Amino acid sequence: MALWNGRGFASDNNSGVLPEILQAIAEANINHTAAYGDDPWTEKAKEAFENHFGGGVEVYFVFNGTAANVLALSSCARSFESIYCTDLAHIYEDECGAPERFIGSKLISIENENGKLTPHKLIPKIEGSGNQHHVQPKVISISQTTEVGTVYTLEELKALSRVARDQGLYFHMDGARISNAAAALGKTFREFTSEIGVDVLSFGGTKCGLLGAEAVVFLNSNLAKDFIYRRKQGMQLASKMRFIAVQFTTFLTEQLWLKNALHANQMASYLEEKVKGIQELEIAYPVEANGVFAWLPKDLVPILQKQVPFYIWRAGEKKDLVRWMMSFDTTKEDVETFADLIKEILSQK
Repeated sequence: MALWNGRGFASDNNSGVLPEILQAIAEANINHTAAYGDDPWTEKAKEAFENHFGGGVEVYFVFNGTAANVLALSSCARSFESIYCTDLAHIYEDECGAPERFIGSKLISIENENGKLTPHKLIPKIEGSGNQHHVQPKVISISQTTEVGTVYTLEELKALSRVARDQGLYFHMDGARISNAAAALGKTFREFTSEIGVDVLSFGGTKCGLLGAEAVVFLNSNLAKDFIYRRKQGMQLASKMRFIAVQFTTFLTEQLWLKNALHANQMASYLEEKVKGIQELEIAYPVEANGVFAWLPKDLVPILQKQVPFYIWRAGEKKDLVRWMMSFDTTKEDVETFADLIKEILSQK
């Protein structure tokens, strides 16, 4: 039986750091410089974001994705206002109630369609505006890519943006895997964010090979007012910010984001290709970015997990829905070995 070689499919968080990023950190690690972002590396990183998203954007660096989401949303909503998201959204399912605790806003979950928020399910839920007995609608929040690896098209994003504008709501995007989305769409970042009306973006770096580096990007700069204080209160102001900033400069200016996101996406498509003919296996969602979700017989899952790390996304009666995530360092050999292992185990049943 084939043996796991050290790279699994549990999460793109499990991968290491891009060599180019480690080199950039080392090069920034010289002499002394001003702390808290008053340094040339941070200024250069902000310029890199402006090149991708347009002039006038406001960029603030933080340590992790939950903080990016919570702090971004805290700039949009108050405690008596609501945030609309899917029932699979990371802010709803995987952030331990952080938005509710630190913002006080109510999260209103909408049934997803292939992981996505859709206008026809969202609009009927937007109610209570002006009624003092009801929480007030304020923000639409989506994940791009979604939690099940699907990607909003430009048309789908524009439709949600119209709803936001018609209803007087802000539009937030959780871009933990935004590089994978851009690579999948074949679009620039600004084409599916600032140009279609996204107000604030959580820009992810960690899942694409950065080291504890995330950013809050205000495309609507009016929302950035007082954010320096929100970030400080949220315990996300880095004293040695140059080590976060230099990662983004390298990531964005040397096209590392595109190269590595394309590779991870391609590995997901390759895994789908290698396993789609297996009778006992069913692909659950369209494979559009760097994740593959599949239904597997329950008795197969623990045997596979002993060899290769991956997560059960949803337990079923006879089959489990599992998630396989590709990273910048996933190889064709990894995929082939894993697919062969599945076939080998099934052949012995």
